[in-house]
Amino acid sequence: MSPSMCCTGRYLKNLENEVCYVRNFTDVDDKIIARANELGEDPISLSKRYCEEFNVDMMHLHCLPPSVEPRVSDHMPQIIDMIKKILDNGCAYQIDGDVYFSVDKFPEYGQLSGRKLEDNRAGERVAVNSRKKNPADFALWKSAKEGEPFWESPWGPGRPGWHIECSAMSATYLGYSFDIHGGGMDLVFPHHENEIAQSCAACRQSNIGYWIHNGFVTVDSEKMSKSLGNFFTIRQVIELYHPLALRLFLLGTHYRSPINYSDAQLESASERMYYIYQTLYDCENVISQHAIQQDNIPPDALDCIVKFKNEFVASMCDDLHTTVILAALSDPLKNINDLLHTRKGRKQQRRMESLAALEKVIRNVLTVLGLLPGSYLEVLQQLREKALKRAKLTEEEVLQKIRDRTAARNAKEYEKSDTIRKHLASVGIALMDSPDGTTWRPTVPLAMQE
Repeated sequence: MSPSMCCTGRYLKNLENEVCYVRNFTDVDDKIIARANELGEDPISLSKRYCEEFNVDMMHLHCLPPSVEPRVSDHMPQIIDMIKKILDNGCAYQIDGDVYFSVDKFPEYGQLSGRKLEDNRAGERVAVNSRKKNPADFALWKSAKEGEPFWESPWGPGRPGWHIECSAMSATYLGYSFDIHGGGMDLVFPHHENEIAQSCAACRQSNIGYWIHNGFVTVDSEKMSKSLGNFFTIRQVIELYHPLALRLFLLGTHYRSPINYSDAQLESASERMYYIYQTLYDCENVISQHAIQQDNIPPDALDCIVKFKNEFVASMCDDLHTTVILAALSDPLKNINDLLHTRKGRKQQRRMESLAALEKVIRNVLTVLGLLPGSYLEVLQQLREKALKRAKLTEEEVLQKIRDRTAARNAKEYEKSDTIRKHLASVGIALMDSPDGTTWRPTVPLAMQE
């Protein structure tokens, strides 16, 4: 599930709803068994290891942990019970230890994807099997095969089909009717279509309020996949980019749309993240030195806050349009910087009240988006470290170049001074001059800006 969709739980809780979030793991299927056999490893142990690694990645991306995280191997009784109900209701049939769902018994089949049964050609997504009554019929239970894990059932030893697992586990923890079901666009058909059919066959009152499907990650407009060789992991990305920058990048595209991955986009997200946290850190430092009257906010700041809050609520309620919210952050952030750094801003009455109120509303929104760090200063330092790593420089090397540039400027060697500045900019290090001296911050490398 994408970070945009993961914001759903935070936002619903922000609206004071009680949220039960179920994220299930398929820890036994054809691909897992094949991979385990290659490695000479138990399939359940292999799955457990990958599930744990997945959870580490989700933690890095600030995704909320689920309320419950069921696994197929722990829910065989519930799966078998659901298959029994489907058989009893006349919507499935048995063949030599296998159990198949009969799509002809469910007239509404295709309601989610908009596909008709006659559109489903044999061998396309559904394996050809002459024993099936209809080529689109799908397995609820598969009889045991040599070298595969199996469980006992009324139809003999075997294991569940892929689709039934999700229906049985969601029904166990959420009931047959619940509010939101999510997944990737590629799951609309056949997986989610089959989930609807079998859940309704087990319980006619089964109903999902909203189906939300996230788009694919693409690289140069092609779907990211191992077969195309354009595949990389979250771990590989966060070696060079901060996890919160990656999250910001992902939130910058509406969850239903494809996300086109590029280093330039990650660089831009990193720079934006640095600007946001630097602004909030500077603001926090200033207001911490003053007593604030929280209810005495000047009209200009109040107007900005109300506008931002309204945009936030409207955008989240409009199918989680996080992209609009991220753009709307610009106004309150600019207001903070004006109050902190411009002559006019520093002279404003009740300046501290304005700063405190603006910082609070931004902090609240970042919390819902999963973008609020434990410490602004800590994440700023981490963003700097990642920038240095991408630039293949150490902090001391950058400081030495700053000293060399300062010496060149003092000697009126402006061409040399400019060359140093441009070289650093080309690797993503921006220099900032002030009366107190020269400092640096991460930026998008010049070539990527162009």
